[in-house]
Parts: sequence; structure tokens; C-alpha cells
Amino acid sequence: MNRRQAWYLVGVDGGGSGTRLRVASADGTVLACASAGPSALMLGSDVAWRAIGDAAAQAFAQLGEPVDWTHCVLGCGLAGVNQPQWRAAFSEAAPPLLRLAVESDAYTTLLGAHRGAPGVVVALGTGSIGAVLDARRQFRVAGGYGFPSGDEASGAWLGLRAIVHAQRALDGRTVLDDFARALLARADVRARDALVSWCTRATQSRYAALAPTVLAHADHPFAARLLAEAGRNIDAMVAALDAGENLPVALCGGLALPMAKYVRAEVRARLVPPAGDSADGALQLASMAAAQSSSVPR
Repeated sequence: MNRRQAWYLVGVDGGGSGTRLRVASADGTVLACASAGPSALMLGSDVAWRAIGDAAAQAFAQLGEPVDWTHCVLGCGLAGVNQPQWRAAFSEAAPPLLRLAVESDAYTTLLGAHRGAPGVVVALGTGSIGAVLDARRQFRVAGGYGFPSGDEASGAWLGLRAIVHAQRALDGRTVLDDFARALLARADVRARDALVSWCTRATQSRYAALAPTVLAHADHPFAARLLAEAGRNIDAMVAALDAGENLPVALCGGLALPMAKYVRAEVRARLVPPAGDSADGALQLASMAAAQSSSVPR
């Protein structure tokens, strides 16, 4: 390793669509960033470590160094950590490290958004989840039960419900209007049988791809009802996590900005922009692990 840097903090945000990794010096200064394929734990620990290794190799190449895990404190925020067997398999497959800290991506999103201070986040992307770090430093979540039964107000949740309008329009149960045509065009179907086939094969990601169409037709009565319901679901997550309404709230993810207008005024007044993202939170996790470890050089 570079003699000017005895050890590194490495933060990983690992999900089902990709992995983001950041390398920082001991004081938290970010030195390099990289990305790779998915590392969600439901894909298996081998897949997760391969993606993390690929991203680490890219990042350390930017520093002109090979990856040497024995000089790294690694903090990971990973999808699937709530499954004990997946978490155990991931930890057991770890390379030799100075220290490894593994938490959910919801937790690292929370750390990143509020710089480790108490607060609430609602992450709104393909899926959704709410999380809080309260004044007693207790971490809790709300929602996040997964597609199709949960993940309210997410892209997939919106798309799954929006396609119903296109179904009814094709049957003549409602008007084949611009919103229905836009949904069908996004799904690249024109007839009933094709839409039936699309629905039987549609994944969470494919439904989430319809969310921009819903937002683009926000004034349509069907879309407006969906978006209003999504706002109420966000409100409910915030209320469950912070009944006293004392903590700042950050909406995170690709749908955060467009969905902010649909939450109730009291929640909207508490909204703050996220200070950082899940990869930033993973670096904070690594830093906390380093401070608690006697094996990390001082």
C-alpha cells in the first residue's frame, strides 16, 4: 500500500441493481469512487463479494494501488441483511480485513442523509422503506416488506397500480386516453393479449419503469388518486417512526423530489435535503467500526 496511507475506510452501498463503493482516508476524506454489478445478499454471498471486489479494484486503481483488504476497514449497507442466514454467509466469506461492519442499506441511507444525527428517512425508488434513528440512538424501520404486497409509494407500487388503467382502457371499460396510451407505449404493447403476456412476465423493475409515466400524467384523475395515496403512505411511515413529529425528515431515492409535494403540509415543513447517500453512510459505518476496534492503527 501507499506508505503515506497506513489504512483505508471503504464504504459499500449494495443493492439489487448495482454496487457503489467509496474509499476514504482515515479522516473520512473521499479518495476514490467506483461502481459494479449488484451485491444484494439474496443473490448470494459469492455474487456480493465479487461485485464488491470489482468495485474495490477499480477504486484502488485510481489510487495507483492494488486492493489489500488487510489495510481496510469495510462498512457495508446491503439489501437483504435482515435475513440472518444471508448475513452470516456474507460475513463468513469475507476476505481478511482490519474490521468489517455490515448493516442494512436502510441504516446507511439514514446515516448518510442526516450525517449520523437523529432523523427520519423514507427511501423511494424501485422499492420503498422508512427508517428512523431516534434521540436515544435507536434504529427502527417501517414498511419495506417487498413487492408486490409492500413497498408503498415506490416506483413498482405506482406502476403495478397504474397498469390497471391501461387494462381497463383496452377492454373499453374506460376511455383509451393519453394516459392509457402512454402506459401501453412504455410497456411496448398494443393489444390485450400482448398486455396479458407483459403482466405475467413483469418484474418489480418493469413496473417501476412505469412510474415516470404516472408522474408525467399527474393531472389525470386516475394518476392523481394514485399519487395522493402514495403521499398518504409516506405520511403513515413518517408518523409510525416519529409520532412526536420532532425529527427532520429526508426523502431519498429517485422518486424523492417528485413525491415531496404529495405529503401532508406538516411533514413537508420538516423535510430537509439529504446530506449524503447510502455510500456516505457506509463510510460513516466504517469510521465508527474503526473507532471501536483495537486492531486499527492509531
